[in-house]
Amino acid sequence: MPDSQAQNSPMVTVGAVVAAFLEQCGVRAVFGVISIHNMPILDALAQRGKLRFVPARGEAGAGNMADAYARSTSSLGVCITSTGPAAGNIAGSLVEACTAGVPLLHITGQIELPYLDRKMAYIHEAPEQLKMLEAVSKAAFRVYSAENALGVFKKAVQVAMTAPMGPVSIEIPIDVQQTLVPMPADLTPLPVAQAVPDADALDALADRLTSTKRPMLWLGGGARHAGEAVRRLQKLGFGIVTSVQGRGIVPEDAPGSLGAYNIQKPVEAFYQTCDAMLVVGSRLRSNETLKYELKLPKPLLRIDADAAADGRCYPNELFVWGDAKLALQGLADRLEARRWQADAALLSDLHRAHGDAVASLRDGLGPYEELVKQIQAMAGREFNWVRDVTISNSTWGNRELRVFEPNQGVHATGGGIGQGMPMAIGAAVGAAVTQSGRKTFCLAGDGGFILNLGELATLVQERCDVVVVLMNDRGYGVIKNIQVAQYGGRLCYVDLHTPDYAQLCASLQLPHARLSSLDDLPTLLRRACSQQGPFILEVDMQAIGNFKMQFAGPPVNKLVQIPALQPAVV
Repeated sequence: MPDSQAQNSPMVTVGAVVAAFLEQCGVRAVFGVISIHNMPILDALAQRGKLRFVPARGEAGAGNMADAYARSTSSLGVCITSTGPAAGNIAGSLVEACTAGVPLLHITGQIELPYLDRKMAYIHEAPEQLKMLEAVSKAAFRVYSAENALGVFKKAVQVAMTAPMGPVSIEIPIDVQQTLVPMPADLTPLPVAQAVPDADALDALADRLTSTKRPMLWLGGGARHAGEAVRRLQKLGFGIVTSVQGRGIVPEDAPGSLGAYNIQKPVEAFYQTCDAMLVVGSRLRSNETLKYELKLPKPLLRIDADAAADGRCYPNELFVWGDAKLALQGLADRLEARRWQADAALLSDLHRAHGDAVASLRDGLGPYEELVKQIQAMAGREFNWVRDVTISNSTWGNRELRVFEPNQGVHATGGGIGQGMPMAIGAAVGAAVTQSGRKTFCLAGDGGFILNLGELATLVQERCDVVVVLMNDRGYGVIKNIQVAQYGGRLCYVDLHTPDYAQLCASLQLPHARLSSLDDLPTLLRRACSQQGPFILEVDMQAIGNFKMQFAGPPVNKLVQIPALQPAVV
């Protein structure tokens, strides 16, 4: 800004500059906990009145809310915390956002610059906090001056939004937040470059696929924005399967898609009839590949914006570095020009394998098959499907309910329990500010639910349109099953004293119903879904019964007998 213009500009705090910049980034809602070390920013948010601030009850919950907001709106999520213990509290949420590749901006306060890094036991100081944030973020920055604050924020948002995306943290000392500066004239975010794939690499990929007749396309979270290009490849006869993060890129009722049924026995057998698999934007995570032992079709080909994905987890014959959308568009152009078409029998065989996998899953649900069926019917096609890590999600939630858009599904990818309910708040706030009309359904287990129980107050205060399906077996159900399967049935530390949720919800003025008989399910579901706002539908699993097929965690390697150590010879 020219000096003359700066002199005529009104003076504002750096906190107000941050708020104005977030508005220019298209942010509609921010999540966090107010503190003495972030008040200039939050005061500016309130004074400007353009962004909705959601006051979480804890920083961990705020991080999960911002994460789910980002996933469900396909935009930047923002959370604001204080420094020291507060920044430490959000670490688990940042690990989750890292694992899921979520564009999230974490803004944390910091103590005054004159005392920073001097280890004077200044209140809220955390030694080496920036190193901690670097360890759990894609990147972490510190603002050292008022003049450089906007530049750092622009860089941080650009890094968060550049594939492979992830959370970025910024420390901004309180005295910098309070400094008066002219409002900058240019608050425009920096452009986000896409990784443009090499034309020769795409030619080689097209050459390889032209020689196949039964290729599969495995879509991960990095391909969520590539739906149009995927549909072009579908028309050429590619079969589709997705990771859990890739759900909804293709509607899960599409006849040419396996959905997220990617590891079931009928599907693995079907893979062996295919003559290629192209993996796009997926990390091929351990729990979605049977710890990397899932027999995938060969040759294995990959497209990824992360060059380090080449050969990771599985060896691949060809690797194309680049943005998933650009790479798949280029591939479709080449295959269409060659008038290539897959074997028509591929999709009929895929449909049969999918049917067998679905039938097996539903049979294993026992009494809960009806619960799944009725929730799907009530949810329709426009809803958010948020899941915590719980035995019910591992059994059915990661594949059913079926979703139809790439930003409908949100789950705790990193495997941490207790994140589902605050994630549901973030998704519901996202639906409200974008006016998408989606009701949010949240699947949670009682063991994880209690970790963020305080966020029930946030759920009520923010009037979130959420139906929480709380599967209550009064314990860590999956851990019990693992102890039975692997530890000789020795049960320890898995029985939980849980609240009387009817009384707890009444104290919060939160509508609640307990399902103890499936005969009452239609009535209670209609009641839960007929109103705007939050509702807890508690499923009494001890009354209804067990799943027919017990889930005992991911597959384990064979136990190896370790020889006893011999005493050292002196």
